[in-house]
Amino acid sequence: MKSSSHHRLKRHARIRKKISGTAERPRLAVFRSNKHIYAQLIDDLSGKTLASASTTDASLKDESNLNTVEGAAKVGALVAERAVAAGVSSVVFDRGGFKFHGKVKALADGAREKGLQF
Repeated sequence: MKSSSHHRLKRHARIRKKISGTAERPRLAVFRSNKHIYAQLIDDLSGKTLASASTTDASLKDESNLNTVEGAAKVGALVAERAVAAGVSSVVFDRGGFKFHGKVKALADGAREKGLQF
């Protein structure tokens, strides 16, 4: 019997076949663990991370309830602020094989509110 993480990785590989980030429109990659959520902007052509944010970030560390939908929205807003500071306004969203629901959707909505387009 295959595990749910195996199925997620297969979905992620299927998504990654179709999308790729560039310097003008980097990939907003999302990873969700049981405790934390991570987001980073990746230029796949040069293999560099342009901006990143997570619930383990020092600027969010002192806040409570980071393992919630509200915490994911804060991470989305933080990565969007850092993206705008790096000169990025448009991204390609990579949900990492996770369903676009709950924390992943909240992160995307938080990033959209702060000015990212995808």
